[in-house]
Amino acid sequence: MKFGKYLFDKFIEIVFVLFGYIIILMMLFAFKVPSEAIIGITIVFAIICIAVILTGYLKRIRFYNHLINNVDKLDKKYLVLEMLNKPSFYDGEILYEVLYDINKSMNENVKKYEISLTDFKEYIELWIHEIKLPIASLTLMSHNQKNKIDKRYEEQIKRIDDYVDQILYFVRSENAEKDYLIKETNLKKIINTVAMRNKDDLLENNISFIVEAQNEMVLTDSKWLEFIINQIVSNSIKYTRDDVDSIIKLKVEEHSKQIDLHIYDNGIGIPAKDIKRVFEKTFTGENGRNRSKSTGMGLYIVKKLCDKLGHKIIVKSVQNEYTDIVISFSKNDFYKIKD
Repeated sequence: MKFGKYLFDKFIEIVFVLFGYIIILMMLFAFKVPSEAIIGITIVFAIICIAVILTGYLKRIRFYNHLINNVDKLDKKYLVLEMLNKPSFYDGEILYEVLYDINKSMNENVKKYEISLTDFKEYIELWIHEIKLPIASLTLMSHNQKNKIDKRYEEQIKRIDDYVDQILYFVRSENAEKDYLIKETNLKKIINTVAMRNKDDLLENNISFIVEAQNEMVLTDSKWLEFIINQIVSNSIKYTRDDVDSIIKLKVEEHSKQIDLHIYDNGIGIPAKDIKRVFEKTFTGENGRNRSKSTGMGLYIVKKLCDKLGHKIIVKSVQNEYTDIVISFSKNDFYKIKD
């Protein structure tokens, strides 16, 4: 709050005060008041006016500077009212009461929105669980009629199942901490589960699936990690090359402070300009536009879940050579439950 602008805002009041003072002076001269008395009255009048202006300015500068500083510091700026004391000047009190009413109304609307969003998420989760039953039935029927049903039908059923899973994990990712259970998990066991889930696609595309892992244990949630690895492996299958013998290799490396899972493929790779954006929401990149109708949601959800679980994930790739996605699991005791 600048003093010059404050004075300019008080310009009309100052003009009226000066006009009143001039009238008083004229009256004093008319009654032939001694000049010493006029000088004394003028000094007292000036001191009172300056004191009134400075007092009003100091009250307001403390309040408004405090308000501005708190707004700048807060991430959730609507909480600024919680950081303020009620001001002692009238126009400040009015502003405070208005902010209070606005804040109260906003909180009520946000609460309604949260309730509505929660209801919608619960409905989506229920719908997904219901739709999973006919998908599972179709999968079983297609396996029982392998010689009669075109392979393309099985592929489309699997795609539907994968997309339904993607919706489920996306809906839950906002509150993933309420759904996961962190415990020591056998990494190789999860990798084998993912391999079995994708075995038909691996065989169909003549992809060698190589696993270099012992029995390394990591702190994670097995269900969430299975989804993460499956999404990455599905992308590796999707973006294979025709001019090489395709391989997907999952290699576990143990270090002093962490365990790294490398998911490597010798597919078409990722253009250098796209690597920094592969985890962005709905980003499809050059490969997604050229090779398939990608939603751009898979790796976005993967990154989000890794962040929730406390795992680091990075992408290394050279176009037309390879892609290596590394998931790092910390060895600290952050998630361990004490007895």
